[in-house]
Amino acid sequence: MKRIFIKSLARVEGHGGITVKIDGKKVKDVKVQIYEGPRLIEKLVVGKSPEDVLNIVPRICGICTLSHRYAALKGLEKALNIEVPLRTRLTRDLMLIGEIIQSHSLHIFFLSLPDFLGYSSAMDMVDNYGEEVKRGLAMKGFGYRLMEIISARIIHGENPILGGFGAHPSQKVLVEIKESAEKLVSDAEKIVELFASFDYPSYVEYDTTFMALNPPDGKYGFVSNSILISTDEERSVEEYKEVIQERVVPYSFAKRSRYNGEPFTVGAIARINLLGERLSGKAGDYYKKLYSKRWLRNPFFNNLAQAIEVLYCLETIPKLVDKIMGLEEPVVKKPFKDAGTGTGAVEAPRGTLYHYYSMKDGLITDCDIATPTAQNLDDIERCLRTAVGNLLSKGIEDDLELKLEMIARAYDPCISCSAHLVKVETSNNSD
Repeated sequence: MKRIFIKSLARVEGHGGITVKIDGKKVKDVKVQIYEGPRLIEKLVVGKSPEDVLNIVPRICGICTLSHRYAALKGLEKALNIEVPLRTRLTRDLMLIGEIIQSHSLHIFFLSLPDFLGYSSAMDMVDNYGEEVKRGLAMKGFGYRLMEIISARIIHGENPILGGFGAHPSQKVLVEIKESAEKLVSDAEKIVELFASFDYPSYVEYDTTFMALNPPDGKYGFVSNSILISTDEERSVEEYKEVIQERVVPYSFAKRSRYNGEPFTVGAIARINLLGERLSGKAGDYYKKLYSKRWLRNPFFNNLAQAIEVLYCLETIPKLVDKIMGLEEPVVKKPFKDAGTGTGAVEAPRGTLYHYYSMKDGLITDCDIATPTAQNLDDIERCLRTAVGNLLSKGIEDDLELKLEMIARAYDPCISCSAHLVKVETSNNSD
């Protein structure tokens, strides 16, 4: 029995690794292990007020802090029967777009791109691909700037509050956002073309199910109260526990999720596969030009999907800003009651994020949070099994370390920065 032991997956919301057991040319077992102990956030907020919850739950992640805040706001406001005005909703959508731009830029430029170009890090690319590095930094910086303007801080901004905002962005800074986004569109096109030029390997290809939120206006987007599944099923986000079927495995502290007993995929590639025909503008043109059925089977296309989403976000910002500036600045809405239940969901950069809350007498009595990476873990395992099996059947055992790193990175599993994601050790000793 041969064992491939990946000792450490860097910054996958904690400490994780991968173990692959091989008997001859057959893959006997694949495990993605998350060693990080339980964070207990869901229990920490019990007995707390909604305002306290909004200060606590974004600390789950330093990258997707505003996704967590937005999902929590939606869940808490449902529970308290708070209907926020249109300008508030649009401004929150703009805030989320900023986070998606900065997170996608981090992943595709500084985690994935060095692999495809044959470098060990983005810094090593500077001499030959300096323009690409500059584009990545500019995109990421703009995303952070947008987050800072709306949330009042780059990370863990607290300006989005229950019922609205502590302060709405001024007309001046909204115009700044619009003009900056317009200037970056051509750079985003170059990013799409770069990632479209790569030859994505086929050894990872398999059939899976995709899941994403379905915006009610029939357009592409990141916020909704319904879940769209590639099986042509649509469910309310209030039913998410039945849909994603969370469970615990003995070798990992992270929860896992399955749909009808099978793994599924969330994230940019799921959104493009399910909603891509709704894309318009230059993003829509690239979708029509580049999309193929391989996207349904190959997670490496998640990199290209993220590049297209960055372009979509930049094209959307000017139109969104115009709508926001055409509306009066609203007052903060107050709750009508102090008890109830509600589920909030948004598309975080890495996929669908759910926040469920139950309240009584103004305090939290129950909380459940389902993150995108926890939903993708079973699918990552299945992809690794497929890839190793296909490679072994062809007698390919070279560069396994790089191949496994690239598979893990393709899902963008909550990694903030890493030059060397995994370490692979092989042993012929029996377990």
